[in-house]
Amino acid sequence: MIDDWDNLRVFLALAEEGSLTAAAKRLGVSHPTVARRIKALEDSVGAKLFDRLPDRFQPTETALELLHDAQEMERASQSFARRTAGLSGSHLGTVRISVDETMADFLARHLQSLRENHQCIEFEVAVAHTSANLSKREADLLIRFRVPDLSSIVGRKLATFAHAVYGTPAFARQLDGSDEALRALPWVGFDSEHIYMPGQAWQAEFLGERRPAVRTNNGIFLANAIRDGNGIGILPCFLGDADPELTRLTPILEEARVDHWLLVHADLRNVPRIRIVMDALARLYASHRREIEGEVGESEETARPAASYAFSPAERPAL
Repeated sequence: MIDDWDNLRVFLALAEEGSLTAAAKRLGVSHPTVARRIKALEDSVGAKLFDRLPDRFQPTETALELLHDAQEMERASQSFARRTAGLSGSHLGTVRISVDETMADFLARHLQSLRENHQCIEFEVAVAHTSANLSKREADLLIRFRVPDLSSIVGRKLATFAHAVYGTPAFARQLDGSDEALRALPWVGFDSEHIYMPGQAWQAEFLGERRPAVRTNNGIFLANAIRDGNGIGILPCFLGDADPELTRLTPILEEARVDHWLLVHADLRNVPRIRIVMDALARLYASHRREIEGEVGESEETARPAASYAFSPAERPAL
């Protein structure tokens, strides 16, 4: 008989993670605690649950028979936690928002206005490229430009972000209005694993066989590298236009406009504190629409559809 359900949580984590260290990190416990609880569960079941291989813990046949039930129990526990989150009806508490580093920069700039009149709510902003798991309450809200195809996730469009090519004034002085001059400058961009980031497919197509001289997996590092004169690159307009060290070198790239969405688990959308923050975020993004869509820093030179950077149909990059 299994008399300690926490042992099943440890069992599930080890089965899915494959190592004591990874399971301990996921659960927020010590390495020995995982080993001790697995031993206690094996004693309770009366069978060995894992074979220790050189590179991982491999579930035995007995473990695989139990795995589905353990996963169902975890899903039920998560559902219970989500549904009970709003039963108190209180506006007090913490709301955890998961964003990438670029959106974190945007929120940090406007955090004071976001929190105005909502001092009773504590904000946690978790910064990562990978989306937090809303079902597991790793976050209450996600802000992302890709919407997961999950029936349990509810999405609300916040804004359409514009992007353009930016560089220092020194690079701007080297341009003569031709694609060739722009292409010949040194470039900064995301690495190959992050080609999905806005504008990167356009950039790759525009540069052809050339690769950016500096590549990164972090949008803020990219902006800093461009500011410090390491090359030119694509930035969201709200970020590039606000930087006095940068100049917009092209019109807004139509192919790089991207919608950002506010995502929430369906079970949590009516929790008072989460609903309050959702509405506050919607108002914040709406009030900064011109900044987000690149209208604030738009000059006559960059706004007009000039002959330069106006690709013919045969060579037009596409996302």
